[in-house]
Amino acid sequence: PSILLLGMVYVAYVLIGGVIFWKLEGDLGKKDISNILLNKQKLFSTYTCLNHQGLVDVAQGLSLKSNTTTDGFWQFTSSAVFAATVVTTIYGNMSPSTSAGQIFCVFFALFGIPLNLVVLNKVGKYMLSLERNISDFLQRTCTRFFIHLFSYICGTVFFFIVPMTVFQLFEGWTYSQAIYYCFITLSTIGFGDFVANNPDTDYPNWYSVFMASWIFFGMAWLALLINHSIDILERLNALWKQKWRGQNPEGESSGS
Repeated sequence: PSILLLGMVYVAYVLIGGVIFWKLEGDLGKKDISNILLNKQKLFSTYTCLNHQGLVDVAQGLSLKSNTTTDGFWQFTSSAVFAATVVTTIYGNMSPSTSAGQIFCVFFALFGIPLNLVVLNKVGKYMLSLERNISDFLQRTCTRFFIHLFSYICGTVFFFIVPMTVFQLFEGWTYSQAIYYCFITLSTIGFGDFVANNPDTDYPNWYSVFMASWIFFGMAWLALLINHSIDILERLNALWKQKWRGQNPEGESSGS
């Protein structure tokens, strides 16, 4: 299938999965938040000397910041991000709690992970082919090298420098921690020692969309780098074989 059709299928698959996770887990999240708020008020009533800051110190950040019931962390955007982390095999800070959500997660990942690999491979090959066509169109010997270099620089800026700045602002990390998180996440190593988009932190509405877009296109860019590496190794192997055959013509003729 064409890369456009494949991309549309991939996006639709992730969004539909996000909606299903949202519906399966959202009601439970509302109940959990209501219970936490109720227990919080009971704790304040029992221990009148304990204020909100004292409760935060005791719970070490586990208390809620407001006294109103919201939709919880299983909103549509966060559920879509969770669906994206499932198919991309990247760690996260969310997991389904209901039996239906857990069973659906198994089948969603069973078909979503192969689909994600196919899409990333297609996108990487398409980007590599686009670079080759541009360099062939310009018809210069050094053009391909500079196009590859330009691609590396743009990818580094868009998928490491810009996200590093965003994470430093909204997550409170140092620049070294942010760049470490970017590489560990996009490479799907996933230690889980640093996790963005935490449920106990208030983020802008665009933050979840930014996370999902960064993960997908960042992994596609890494797929491009992998295809570059394969292309370079194949060319070096071909040059080595050509050079070896040129140095050993008698061995080839006798062997034939």
